[in-house]
Amino acid sequence: MKEDLVLPAPREAAEPGPDGDPLLVVKGLTKHFPVKGGFPIRRTVGQVQAVDGIDLTVHVGESFGLVGESGCGKSTTGRLITRLMEPTAGTISYRGRDITHAGRKQLAPIRSEIQMIFQDPYSSLNPRQTVGKIISGPMEINGIQPEGGREKRVRELLEIVGLNPEHYNRFPHEFSGGQRQRIGVARALALEPKLIVADEPVSALDVSIQAQVVNLLQKVQRELGIAFLFIAHDLAVVRHFSQRVAVMYLGKVIEVGDRESIYTRPRHPYTHALLSAVPEVNVAGAEAGPRERIRLAGDVPSPISPPSGCRFRTRCWKAQEKCATEEPPLVRISGNHEGHLTACHFPEDPTLEARGEDIVLDPALAALEEGHDDQGA
Repeated sequence: MKEDLVLPAPREAAEPGPDGDPLLVVKGLTKHFPVKGGFPIRRTVGQVQAVDGIDLTVHVGESFGLVGESGCGKSTTGRLITRLMEPTAGTISYRGRDITHAGRKQLAPIRSEIQMIFQDPYSSLNPRQTVGKIISGPMEINGIQPEGGREKRVRELLEIVGLNPEHYNRFPHEFSGGQRQRIGVARALALEPKLIVADEPVSALDVSIQAQVVNLLQKVQRELGIAFLFIAHDLAVVRHFSQRVAVMYLGKVIEVGDRESIYTRPRHPYTHALLSAVPEVNVAGAEAGPRERIRLAGDVPSPISPPSGCRFRTRCWKAQEKCATEEPPLVRISGNHEGHLTACHFPEDPTLEARGEDIVLDPALAALEEGHDDQGA
């Protein structure tokens, strides 16, 4: 079944569940990994602060995007929410029930409702199992016997994700990357979940295949009413898929809001920098407007010893003394939509146009560009 390769237009935000209650509530979620060192006794000499006190809320049937640079803690957040990792601190509530440190037996009835789609479609499928075995595995583990049998249900799922039901007895090595990711989607749908955590589901795929998989996930989310936590570093994909977006930087959520306000009226300098890096294609005959490009100075600090106060201050062109001594809270600031929260002491003007002249160049990049200009002369 061939799908259109063009990304669909952004959808209107769906209303939360009938009772208005959130499906997933995360408060103060923290995950620190110990750093071992010393000789001869290996002792803990530090901690990697991968996720450091984040708050998130996902409503019933909502698509929620989580974006940021590599190493900011996005994937770790996804694994904490699905309880593949044990949190260091904070709380995870699913449908009003605290599952932060729930044991295996307590999690058993919830496991089927929270599923995950992994980033790498090559390593996430067992090469020794057939497609039928891979997709029916969750049903066997949970003792679920669908009407008509598991094989019938697996063939139905293969059809839903755009694969031939006759692929039931094939092995993963016989499929392309895009087809393998569809198998992963079918496996996630096998238990009819209410929440799917998609950890960069298209980043390992060829660009020509990415739109097909995004189309598939949108179709699943729309027709089955499943809530998605969509983790990605590609802001263009997140914009098309997500109704609300949270931006992460070095283990912290620094801005969150609905898609429209995040992409057209961002207030955090880091969000401005991210948006300025999104490539745009000029359509023939269309007038190209002024395009800003913010290049941040320096590298992302180490999560072992993050900067004091605001973690973005070491790369921010607006940083002042207050940024080093006080951590900015994630709050609504004047001029923002009610649900748009920003963690910044000196937020940007609420338009991208106001950012036209603020271009921050890394010193090495500036020298390189000057060299090119001299050669051109």
